[in-house]
Amino acid sequence: MLTHVIEAPSRGKPFLRWAGSKRKQVRRLASFFSDNHRRYVEPFAGSACLFFEISPAAAILGDNNRGLIGVYRQVRDNPDRLYRRLCRIRRDSKTYYRWRAMDAQKLDSETRALRFFYLNRNCFNGIYRTNIDGHFNVPCGHRPGAYPTKRDLMLCSELLKGAKLIAGDFATTLEYVRAGDFVYLDPPFAVQSRRVFREYGARLFGTSDVPRLAAELSMIKTRGADFLVSYADCSEARGLAKRWNAIRFPIHRHVAGFSDHRRNAYEWLITNLPIRDYDLANRGGR
Repeated sequence: MLTHVIEAPSRGKPFLRWAGSKRKQVRRLASFFSDNHRRYVEPFAGSACLFFEISPAAAILGDNNRGLIGVYRQVRDNPDRLYRRLCRIRRDSKTYYRWRAMDAQKLDSETRALRFFYLNRNCFNGIYRTNIDGHFNVPCGHRPGAYPTKRDLMLCSELLKGAKLIAGDFATTLEYVRAGDFVYLDPPFAVQSRRVFREYGARLFGTSDVPRLAAELSMIKTRGADFLVSYADCSEARGLAKRWNAIRFPIHRHVAGFSDHRRNAYEWLITNLPIRDYDLANRGGR
């Protein structure tokens, strides 16, 4: 007797490494998105792992990191050429530091995106960090892992064709929110007026931005859209949680980027949506 197996549709996988990525929590996060939502919006895109998990037909992805948005644009528009160029670059320390030393502003948009992609996939622990002059200064990683396959990148390209890409502050992306949208916000963690070590730059999210974030959440609700915020357990997060539906759950977090140095921590999910039994029970992720 022949059994017909219906396979799940293919979807792209996150192709960038990103410190603080929610890859292990995507099943929990995705449970808040439903077929009733018309569009997916993410103003702190990073590696956009939830976007790729949900694979929405329409989306807006924004990030204050212009280099990151530049990579998404090139993967959307020129995935085959970008992939071929990436695979031609040697993955050794000497080559890494040669590419890191390049002045990104003097490169064309495609090569600038290629440089970002190459450094991201070969740097230490997927960290994005710049010095006071704005130059990327993360050292070469020892075990960066295999590149995504060409097929994976092509799937990502197809999905990104349905996304509007915005380089700018989170409020700029949120100006486009309308009724029926689902907005996922995963701001870089800032605790007690300092940033958790993993990312630096000219203008980044800090505790002083939390009141702006709180106001934007009210705006999202007023416009008839839904939101989900993930944030590290801290006084700022607890203040937001008091105003909306929220759950706190334990996570394992690497200390200083080393997998053998871990500590127990907590994270909040804050939303204007009802929190169902499934959301409360689904703590394992994948």
